[in-house]
Amino acid sequence: MAGPEAADNASALTHFIPMLTLGIPAGAVFAMMLGALMIQGIPPGPQIITQHPDLFWGLIASMWVGNVMLLVFNLPLIGVWIRLLMTPYRFLYPAILTFSCIGVYTVRNEVFDVLTAAAAGAVGFVLRTFDCSASPLILGLILGPILEDNLRRSLLISGGDPSIFVTRPISLGLLLLAAAMIIVFSLPAIRKAATARKTGAVDGPEVLPNEE
Repeated sequence: MAGPEAADNASALTHFIPMLTLGIPAGAVFAMMLGALMIQGIPPGPQIITQHPDLFWGLIASMWVGNVMLLVFNLPLIGVWIRLLMTPYRFLYPAILTFSCIGVYTVRNEVFDVLTAAAAGAVGFVLRTFDCSASPLILGLILGPILEDNLRRSLLISGGDPSIFVTRPISLGLLLLAAAMIIVFSLPAIRKAATARKTGAVDGPEVLPNEE
């Protein structure tokens, strides 16, 4: 148990390096953290150390303090954590929901925040039910504000004329490249669906032989 946990902690801490210095998330969790920083008006990048030193060095200090606390608490309480893993999920699930709602409510002491979190959880449940990936949603959260800012800038330059996106060679090339990537990545799914339809049409319904 100690080996996987040590590897997980080492991997998680190193993922902060590209996120804080280059603004590149190394996973879904760090992409959400990157989106949260951008919502607060803190763009990660090389200037974060000089522009927001309190955040950067506070994060470094929290890593040291967190590792010391993990060492102090985990060694004597490892038996408790193992027993906690044996707790049935039907008991853990209500407790997790309760503590999540309490944490959301204590931020601003408003019920609206709890309802917003519940709505987000419902949307996440629907997406998980239909086996939808969370990566496009996270990328949209991160790249959405950047896309909107550059869209406004382009329309201001062109005087509100949207044809600027297809008359400039670089913009037109990027749009065609994006369309080609969508088509290329969609072809396997289209071929699979077409093959399944043809197979069903050829096989047809199964006819049972008449009993004599």
